[in-house]
Amino acid sequence: MIVDALGNAQSVLNVGAGAGYYKPSDRRVAAVEPSPAMISQRNTGAGPAVQGVAEALPFGDSAFDVALATFTLHHWTEISLGLREMCQVANDQVVLLFEPKESHKFWLVEYFPECMSLPTEIGAPSVDYVGEHLNVRTVTPVPVPIDCVDGFAGAYWGRPEAYLDPAVRAGISSLALLSPADAERGAARLREDLESGAWDARFGHLRELPELDLGYRLVVAG
Repeated sequence: MIVDALGNAQSVLNVGAGAGYYKPSDRRVAAVEPSPAMISQRNTGAGPAVQGVAEALPFGDSAFDVALATFTLHHWTEISLGLREMCQVANDQVVLLFEPKESHKFWLVEYFPECMSLPTEIGAPSVDYVGEHLNVRTVTPVPVPIDCVDGFAGAYWGRPEAYLDPAVRAGISSLALLSPADAERGAARLREDLESGAWDARFGHLRELPELDLGYRLVVAG
């Protein structure tokens, strides 16, 4: 869906690129990422990366066809400034984000409610907020398949046992940022409900669905 949203663009700036997993392989891609640890995890085929922040992109006007941002806006310090910078360096913008009012309905929040107090969650931008700063053309729901191979927060909506694994939680920012006590308390609650059958009594029907809309949205603007 991201590749389709990029259209015919030949040059892409991946803003807040992390380790470079969300990047098209069929065109030129450069990355901006603030964390040297994440940059060090990029594989050799991930393309060039510059250490920097969305709020001060180190490129000239219209240097790229498209500026891409996936699962990153809620980590930015000044989201509106970062969005303006994306408009400055590229004529079009593609943003993958979670819609807070939808994603907060996810059953996982009941077990880890402390997530809702994290700055990254409190300040997470909505699609409407993005529309105040970008010329939005389309907004497309991105349902998550039951066998999703990525490890973002909603990936295991139908496989709840995965959230008991500390390694899985460490790869999800909203869970990794919790205190060890809060994280273990939530995992203990979930473990108890899985063992007693309480989780399946309430949510077991999810295990039979092929995909689920958790509020992830793909925004195309320009």
